[in-house]
Amino acid sequence: MAAPVKPIISIDLLNQVDIRVGTILRVEEVPQSTKLVRLIVDFGDFQRSILAGMKQERQNPHEVVGRQALFVVNLAPKKMLGELSEGMLFDIGYADGVRPVLAVPEGLVPNGSRAG
Repeated sequence: MAAPVKPIISIDLLNQVDIRVGTILRVEEVPQSTKLVRLIVDFGDFQRSILAGMKQERQNPHEVVGRQALFVVNLAPKKMLGELSEGMLFDIGYADGVRPVLAVPEGLVPNGSRAG
């Protein structure tokens, strides 16, 4: 069963969210975490370290290395288990209780390309 639709927002609010394509360069372990991995992501003009809860969602979190995906890049940095996350990976399925998959562009696009 799908998660309920969230409350209506304005287009102005949606336009504040900066969603970009990035290529996952590396997946690193986060010490003392049973869920989190650190993704090192190339956005063309910059790189970010983004924490994602992939350890329990995938048999091999390293399978996403080299893949492009969508990320929110203008969230305030957040510390989790002493590690800084500089964005958020978009995935599909987690809120619906199915095995999450990456939200990816249909074809190869330049890193840093904006969605929306």
